[in-house]
Amino acid sequence: MTTTTAPRAVAPPSEGRKQAQRKNTWISRGLLSPAVIFLILLTQIPFVVTIGFSTIRWNLLYPLQRGFTGIDNYKAALSSGDLWPAIVATVLITAFAVVFSLLFGLLFAVLLDRNLPGRAIARTLMITPFLIMPAAASLIWKYSMFDTNIGMVNWALQLLHLPIVSWSTEHPMASVVIVLTWQFTPFMMLILLAGLQGQSREVLEAAQVDGAGAWRTFTWITLPHLRMYIEIGVLLGSVIIIQVFDPVAILTKGTGGTKTLAYLLYERAFIGLNIGEAAAYGVVTVVLTIIVATVALKTLFKVFMAGGER
Repeated sequence: MTTTTAPRAVAPPSEGRKQAQRKNTWISRGLLSPAVIFLILLTQIPFVVTIGFSTIRWNLLYPLQRGFTGIDNYKAALSSGDLWPAIVATVLITAFAVVFSLLFGLLFAVLLDRNLPGRAIARTLMITPFLIMPAAASLIWKYSMFDTNIGMVNWALQLLHLPIVSWSTEHPMASVVIVLTWQFTPFMMLILLAGLQGQSREVLEAAQVDGAGAWRTFTWITLPHLRMYIEIGVLLGSVIIIQVFDPVAILTKGTGGTKTLAYLLYERAFIGLNIGEAAAYGVVTVVLTIIVATVALKTLFKVFMAGGER
């Protein structure tokens, strides 16, 4: 007499894969959780403290006259007349610096994409401005380039029999934009150079065989291919440049329409010594930055999705 055993139920392969994926996901989250918790504590605790300071009347010139004011500091920040010009200055400086650094970055990326002797050395030298600390770069430009007595820019103008220019006082916004463009052109160049090197050589050779010239090939094939890289460079560059403080503080000290949001916060906290109002400016700035960053991240996500579909 033989006994038959019922076949053992076997889970479908798809369900097993799903369980393995869930396990791997939770393991990945567990490994990342200490860094995420540390990042949250590092960023959110100071922000909460800043919100608390923004509701307090606290001027270091009168340390004993401290008390709760509610939203009075926010009213003072919004009605003082300094916030909106600072926003305009931040937008203008960021826009000009991003556009010029993008154009020069594209030019240098096209040049470095060719098989030229010493290309590796030239690429390394081109990256150097982006590696210099912003304060050091601003000091170099202030004394070595823009100085009216020993500056190389005015020395070149004298050779051309042109009048000497006091850049920081006569053209303050142009001075800040020039420094930022010089420093962030390598950043744009690296992004665009990566896009150029990822371009299909077969398509370029086919265009050359069909008789398309260099300009037509660049405008009809290369630029559409670089669209995603250009958008990424503009978004990331804007997020970085909007927070820049050193060139404004060292070159112009906020004069001539160059008082950005970052310098306005510094002025309220360390010159005016009004901690409560400076904290309110900081909270308003963070809210505006979050709005800009949210829009930028959504656009960046769409760019990556479009790039993946292509």
